[in-house]
Amino acid sequence: MTAEPEPWAPEACTLPTAEQPLREAEFDDLFTTWVRAVHHQDATVLRLDLEPTAEVAARTADLAVRETGCCSFFTFALVATGGGLRLDITVEEAHSEVLEALAARATRLAS
Repeated sequence: MTAEPEPWAPEACTLPTAEQPLREAEFDDLFTTWVRAVHHQDATVLRLDLEPTAEVAARTADLAVRETGCCSFFTFALVATGGGLRLDITVEEAHSEVLEALAARATRLAS
């Protein structure tokens, strides 16, 4: 049996505690279903290559917008180019540990 990934929601998150596992499950679904590759560029930048479909773009954009409502330290950039789709996630250095935990979870679940 595989151990469940550790929660990555930071203390700075303003999403009600009861809703945090649901949001984490949405990210887990993104990682396991649509992420093709994970590139941890550096301590402040994470790039996710996604399944390049309109549905994935729309659902990812919706998730990103909702996430910035409770964790405003994240910046999400959804980029569609050359038949590809990617999500770039950036944080300031002060939140690099959160991004590291998110990158580890994405890597574990996408593989």
